[in-house]
Amino acid sequence: MIDAASGASARLVWSVAALVQAVADALAARFPVCVVRGELSAFTRAASGHCYFSLKDADGAAALLRCAMFRRAASLLDFAPADGQLVELRGRLAVYEPRGELQFVVEGMQRAGVGALFEQFLRLKAKLEAQGLFAPERKRAIAAFPRRIGVVTSLAAAALHDVLTALARRSPHVEVIVYPSPVQGAEAPAALVQALGLASQRGEVDTLLLVRGGGSLEDLWAFNDERVVRAIVECAVPVVCGVGHETDVTLADLAADLRAPTPTAAAELAAPATRSCLETLAVLQRAATQRAHALLDTQAQRLDGLALLLARPAEGVRMRRQQLALLGQRLATSGTRLAERRSLQLGQLGQRLVRAARVDLPAREQRLAAFEARLEALDPQHVLARGFAWLTDEQGHVLQSVRQLAVGQPLRATLADGHAGLTVAEVEPTPRR
Repeated sequence: MIDAASGASARLVWSVAALVQAVADALAARFPVCVVRGELSAFTRAASGHCYFSLKDADGAAALLRCAMFRRAASLLDFAPADGQLVELRGRLAVYEPRGELQFVVEGMQRAGVGALFEQFLRLKAKLEAQGLFAPERKRAIAAFPRRIGVVTSLAAAALHDVLTALARRSPHVEVIVYPSPVQGAEAPAALVQALGLASQRGEVDTLLLVRGGGSLEDLWAFNDERVVRAIVECAVPVVCGVGHETDVTLADLAADLRAPTPTAAAELAAPATRSCLETLAVLQRAATQRAHALLDTQAQRLDGLALLLARPAEGVRMRRQQLALLGQRLATSGTRLAERRSLQLGQLGQRLVRAARVDLPAREQRLAAFEARLEALDPQHVLARGFAWLTDEQGHVLQSVRQLAVGQPLRATLADGHAGLTVAEVEPTPRR
């Protein structure tokens, strides 16, 4: 603080450090400890363990409070803070003197729900997922060896430089066509839709890269716009989306045919490395050359063999004559040998037939005699010879019971030596016991 005099009057002039310190003291006295609720934004954790982020109102009010949470307090957290989360912070207001900025020194943090943007993200994700926009079977394969690659991004974005550098390093032969569009702000969604539509309409590229560098949830919000998601799905060219860092996930990533963790990774996935392709071609060329040489050697050996045959035709004729003579001998002897074998087989069969007849005939005669004896025993004539008679009525029906008889009924009796006519004089049934 400087006490300066000018004429008869005096005024108080502050140095910058003194004024900042006075403001800090006033804030510390006015707000010793307070609790504030808001939505996390641009959350980062330094290598030292300190956390730096911003806090804004979840209802979208134009207010932002920069916050710092030092390692001791950050080590007590029981959850992983992320952009879009609604939290309650306990701490004190302070002034960061090197920049003269107001900041909130956080001593404690607890979750208070999900931020408005994150809630909107989840609702839209559920809606589009139910409509099948994120279905794996809908996604197309990326061209394995593209000639031209399109890039949808801002001309001033670092992501464009990363993509061009990666392609120049890996695949310098691939042409790159840029479809410029802002990637942040209120006008970004419509511009992205227009750029995607232009690339689809012109059809001059094999693969389309949709890229942007990292940022907070609101910085990347254009890639969560429903219009952009539907433009990606309707695009006639396969889309590789590389937005933000590896931990950033947007709806555009889910709708794209292939998601890359970063813009550089998107370029690497879209085009294979020229050097590796040339090495593969060299290996295939060597294999094809070796195969061709082996085939030529084989055919050359065959040709040499045929040439030898052509050089000595008489040798070939002699060999054929020997083969014909051998076949003639085999043909001449084959008939005699076959007849001998058949004659031998017939002799063996005849002997078997004679033996079978000798053994089987007595057995057959014995069986026939047995049948004849049984038939003779059953002859009715023998029964009649023992004094029995066979009675029939006038119609020739055999009578077996007195109930078939009537007094005065004529009968016919067959005896062992003849027949007799009878008349029934009396019928007397035998009493049943």
